[in-house]
Amino acid sequence: MPKDLIENTLDREIFSRSSMSISRSGEFKRRSTGARRRQYRMKRKSYSGKQPAQTKLGAKRVHLVRARGGNIKHRALRLDSGNFSWGSEVVARPSRILDVVYNATSNEMVRTKTLVKGAIVTIDATPFRDFYQRSYGELLPSKVKASLPKMTVEAQAKAEQASKGHTIDPSVKSQFLSNRLLARISSRPGQVGRADGYILEGPELDFYVRKMAKK
Repeated sequence: MPKDLIENTLDREIFSRSSMSISRSGEFKRRSTGARRRQYRMKRKSYSGKQPAQTKLGAKRVHLVRARGGNIKHRALRLDSGNFSWGSEVVARPSRILDVVYNATSNEMVRTKTLVKGAIVTIDATPFRDFYQRSYGELLPSKVKASLPKMTVEAQAKAEQASKGHTIDPSVKSQFLSNRLLARISSRPGQVGRADGYILEGPELDFYVRKMAKK
């Protein structure tokens, strides 16, 4: 049999096997050198994958998807809030996600406001502002004239004690003026149905600010 006919037959066989569904298996992909892998068996159901969730910024919408073994995945199609932690203060608060500002993978994900693990977003700073002012009795920068929340004498004494020698990252503190904080999503919205993450601080914050300035 001619060589080109053998190759065409092999191509048709690979196509017929790989066109059943989306595959996440390495058996049907080429090697790093570009060589074809030998197809010694048909696809298995366990190889099949699904369309990416492409979670967008919007009113919460989560679908339940049956996974292998009867497990359930929470496929988030739209999300507008999440639970974010402030590492240096050892506190977490639910906050609204306002915008997607950077994604190392593609600018297209920023344009379409796609929420994925590793995306840099801006979140509402109000929950963290309230926490800080109650804990330390100190006002953070704000465009609107504000006053400290009413506290009992005991709570005020505790706040004054906690504020002694306490400092906050200047880069984070300056963000409170716009009432927006830069945060990184650390969960997988398409798998768990949540967009949780943490506030950027220190060298990591400086790194992403430089990256965003370039783009």
